Amino acid sequence: MPREWFRVDLMRDRWRSQLKTFVDSQSEGRNVPAELKRDVWTTLRNTAEAGRARGSMEFFLLTTSRDGGLPASLLVSLLPLGDTPADPDKYAAWLELREPEGAGRRQVSVVELPAGPAVRVLGASTLNVHVLMPGEAAYLTLSFSSPLTGMAGPMERLCDAIAGSLRWVE
Repeated sequence: MPREWFRVDLMRDRWRSQLKTFVDSQSEGRNVPAELKRDVWTTLRNTAEAGRARGSMEFFLLTTSRDGGLPASLLVSLLPLGDTPADPDKYAAWLELREPEGAGRRQVSVVELPAGPAVRVLGASTLNVHVLMPGEAAYLTLSFSSPLTGMAGPMERLCDAIAGSLRWVE
């Protein structure tokens, strides 16, 4: 991960204090109302808790915004196969069938990354990359979100580059 991203380890009990450190550091030296700070903390805590409930292990927050807004985040999760197809092409087709019709429909594709084939799901402000783990035990899912700028142009390229840097170590 680029060093501008703040890492929160969701596997340890101290993740709440790590989020508090992030919120405090982002508001330091700025005239941020206590209510806004509390709202940001609550939103991040709720996102982290929901992510943990779905198998998220890490939560990364991009810290380069000048106005204190959160330009992007990344949840790294483990998605056990269960009913999920192990073949990325079949998984992409399975996801494609579940996409609603209309303007908000996300683009589902299979891409080749250095870590292997991956299912890429691009929405207006999100990018999910599901990479099949060695041994076909699960998918490692990278869930990027960019609510302020949307997932286009430089932000999409940045998230694709991060996903493309994933490598398995033997």
